[in-house]
Amino acid sequence: MLGFVNVFKPAGPTSTQVGARVRKMFGRSAGGKLAVGHLGTLDPMAAGVLPLALGKATRLIPLIEDRRKSYQFTLVLGRATATADATGETIRTSSVPPDAEARLRAAIPHFIGSVDQIPPMYSAVQIGGRRLYDLARRGETVERAPRRVTIYALSLLGYAGGVGRFAVACSEGTYVRTLCEDLAAAAGCDAHMGALLRDASGPFVLYESRLMEDIEADPHGALIGPERVIPIPTIVLDGRGSADFRAGRFVPLPDGSASKHLFVRDSARTLVGVGEAVGVLLAPRKVFV
Repeated sequence: MLGFVNVFKPAGPTSTQVGARVRKMFGRSAGGKLAVGHLGTLDPMAAGVLPLALGKATRLIPLIEDRRKSYQFTLVLGRATATADATGETIRTSSVPPDAEARLRAAIPHFIGSVDQIPPMYSAVQIGGRRLYDLARRGETVERAPRRVTIYALSLLGYAGGVGRFAVACSEGTYVRTLCEDLAAAAGCDAHMGALLRDASGPFVLYESRLMEDIEADPHGALIGPERVIPIPTIVLDGRGSADFRAGRFVPLPDGSASKHLFVRDSARTLVGVGEAVGVLLAPRKVFV
């Protein structure tokens, strides 16, 4: 088993639960335990694109260079929660300024580019070997160092009744909940994130994602080949070359192969691994069969 699946995760289940269900679906045809890797998890209350790597494709995750994310979310003004989202208990309330929409629009340019974010206490970040959410559940708060993230685009799509609907494109590691709190501070009131939808994660986009029921009905049809995800060339080796490559030996690099990394297929067009160009030779870096 070797490929990716673009799952539409509904609000409710955890990313781990979704991964376990997908593992069960594909594990039947894989003939045993199947490795499943996440390319960025979603909180339980969030919905949208959840890319998964299956089987030996988990070894290809480091080659996926595009880690940008895209979300739509709602900002609910007037109430701050312990988790910074709609699932948490209310910790503060404040009145919503009558010109809140204008304040939000004026604040947006200040959040585009490189910004520092302090990770929320309810997050999977580890400090001293302990997850922040474990500390938060025990009522503890610890100092967190700010992290530099990039906001590529941010826009207010609509505003009504103290609720703003936004779209954001950002780097990996951006906390939308923190962005919501920072936007609220700029608007002069408390707030929390309402709904969150991820509509893109690197090369995986929402309109191509599949519902769990559709994947279960046709697992093979949902499987995405690695060459559709990672934009590197593919070369085909003859019998001797592919045998040497499988054995971990350097092989001559075919003429015209200018890329650093290449997918390698044998004469039967079976994907056997990923090679790295080293001068005029091709070095096996990931061997699959």
